[in-house]
Amino acid sequence: MGRRSRGRRLQQQQRPEDAEDGAEGGGKRGEAGWEGGYPEIVKENKLFEHYYQELKIVPEGEWGQFMDALREPLPATLRITGYKSHAKEILHCLKNKYFKELEDLEVDGQKVEVPQPLSWYPEELAWHTNLSRKILRKSPHLEKFHQFLVSETESGNISRQEAVSMIPPLLLNVRPHHKILDMCAAPGSKTTQLIEMLHADMNVPFPEGFVIANDVDNKRCYLLVHQAKRLSSPCIMVVNHDASSIPRLQIDVDGRKEILFYDRILCDVPCSGDGTMRKNIDVWKKWTTLNSLQLHGLQLRIATRGAEQLAEGGRMVYSTCSLNPIEDEAVIASLLEKSEGALELADVSNELPGLKWMPGITQWKVMTKDGQWFTDWDAVPHSRHTQIRPTMFPPKDPEKLQAMHLERCLRILPHHQNTGGFFVAVLVKKSSMPWNKRQPKLQGKSAETRESTQLSPADLTEGKPTDPSKLESPSFTGTGDTEIAHATEDLENNGSKKDGVCGPPPSKKMKLFGFKEDPFVFIPEDDPLFPPIEMNLLTRTTEGKKRQLYMVSKELRNVLLNNSEKMKVINTGIKVWCRNNSGEEFDCAFRLAQEGIYTLYPFINSRIITVSMEDVKILLTQENPFFRKLSSETYSQAKDLAKGSIVLKYEPDSANPDALQCPIVLCGWRGKASIRTFVPKNERLHYLRMMGLEVLGEKKKEGVILTNESAASTGQPDNDVTEGQRAGEPNSPDAEEANSPDVTAGCDPAGVHPPR
Repeated sequence: MGRRSRGRRLQQQQRPEDAEDGAEGGGKRGEAGWEGGYPEIVKENKLFEHYYQELKIVPEGEWGQFMDALREPLPATLRITGYKSHAKEILHCLKNKYFKELEDLEVDGQKVEVPQPLSWYPEELAWHTNLSRKILRKSPHLEKFHQFLVSETESGNISRQEAVSMIPPLLLNVRPHHKILDMCAAPGSKTTQLIEMLHADMNVPFPEGFVIANDVDNKRCYLLVHQAKRLSSPCIMVVNHDASSIPRLQIDVDGRKEILFYDRILCDVPCSGDGTMRKNIDVWKKWTTLNSLQLHGLQLRIATRGAEQLAEGGRMVYSTCSLNPIEDEAVIASLLEKSEGALELADVSNELPGLKWMPGITQWKVMTKDGQWFTDWDAVPHSRHTQIRPTMFPPKDPEKLQAMHLERCLRILPHHQNTGGFFVAVLVKKSSMPWNKRQPKLQGKSAETRESTQLSPADLTEGKPTDPSKLESPSFTGTGDTEIAHATEDLENNGSKKDGVCGPPPSKKMKLFGFKEDPFVFIPEDDPLFPPIEMNLLTRTTEGKKRQLYMVSKELRNVLLNNSEKMKVINTGIKVWCRNNSGEEFDCAFRLAQEGIYTLYPFINSRIITVSMEDVKILLTQENPFFRKLSSETYSQAKDLAKGSIVLKYEPDSANPDALQCPIVLCGWRGKASIRTFVPKNERLHYLRMMGLEVLGEKKKEGVILTNESAASTGQPDNDVTEGQRAGEPNSPDAEEANSPDVTAGCDPAGVHPPR
């Protein structure tokens, strides 16, 4: 098996951090170990204890606490999605309703601790509790709280994520204009944090920055898509590549092709995962030093590739859920040494007040799986050279070692704040890597720079496989960026690539794994469907009718159009329009989609109806309420509108603090005598909860949601509602997309103006 194939296999298999991210994610075996179904795994590993006691990563006198913490189940943690305008409303709802109900509650003789905020996470947006999944699922006293967590997680308003997993995105210090690469992104909880940070200002629907989220495992990429889709951002792209050889991309800058460098890179590499023992209890019996020895080389290659693509002045965070210095400090020390001053460790000791951590160590030894120790490379016999590499040892030169400031790395130990184990290091790029020529500075906000694509001497001397992405464009010593760009442009122009079509890369250039993706086709400016709109719209088909239209930021459009031959894109864009089969009678075959309404709303300038909170309750609990059920103000706005698509907007009343204090935008359809909303079920339930209503049940046949405010009686169907409409569940996103052919919320092009 070749080095590249072995690296890909290791990336796919050695991913214990699966369980640290996601709603219910990972660790089914571990969960079963506590709840029955499998024999109890003994939480003992003598080799593990011997190894870490010898390395002295735990302060003297704390070893017993350290081991006791590892044997305890991990507390449940949740994070409120920070970029949405109603994050404060969710926090208010949690603190004043659900958390209060947990006070003085006992389950199976165990007192339930009220969730507490993580002291180091900003704005009280992350919380932890001692409630296990078993208690949450099975206790009738916690049923409402559990339903709330599940529903809000599916809606993207809450992410159930391990506490230490939240640290790397915070240390990246992301700003809305940053171009970000997440190298090993699946399952995606850290990626969602990055997206939130891009959208810190909700008044800017299209930040200048974007996130490119990559994973080597094709199947895990779809889990990543699911996580990212919950946040409805036009600034995220999911790609499928080996992180250690992720292609170098190009963008168009004033008609000139230039290489894309990232302002922020998250390098959360595959690891042995001994920091996850509290959740993945299989690690107790499977742990061996061999895992770290096998992964070290892959981790170093991924980190090196990230450093190559980082802009001058940019920041890269390297992290693992392992406590092993072979995967942690050894990788950082080797990367700093080969960078020859181009990289340095940032001092982030004051960036997360309240977080307890141990400084990185400067001396460590290497142990084989059979317990043999080596203190330096010279002592390793030749027969061990394939298993142990010189980069695994600390530098011998004391001055060089001191200049690295490895103490600036952060190691989080489980017993300090009742978390998992974790390691994180923040690197800043001061200049181009030594095997790359000097980079010219980029004009503008971003710290992005330009770098030529020469082969790394380190790749050649250490026997690494040559990076294929460095051979994709003509790149010779002494060749400038402009010449490279022109040569690449000539190659592309000689091909048969269709204008505006971003298809999957040809099989001769890249071996594809997993499903074959549909192409990404941008709607041309002269398209007859949307003649007045100059937006970055794309579809996923080159033939036949377009079922759905997606919108991306102009920066991601630039990336897509200039890199379709070297990049396997799994997903990008946010759905803003859905096809209506009978929409031709309204001069438009598409209707607005709720998924993208918050992105599209700033560009809509007509057919907007302002509604009250009482109107919102009626619209969300009844499928097709008659005009007479709505307020007179709403009726007066709707009566003169033609049948078709509308936008319903609720504006909070600051004079009434008891009312909902966040704006709501809903997609709707103005019928003959009624108004219908196109909102997925989980989103409906979310808004109702924020308005203080408790959902008691649902009459699916009539499309009525029952709340504690009133057991709603089913009204007679509106005259303009057909059985075909009722057959499609309006609360279901699938039905919203395709199953209601007669419910046509025509997207009047005159009502939308393009982003500037």
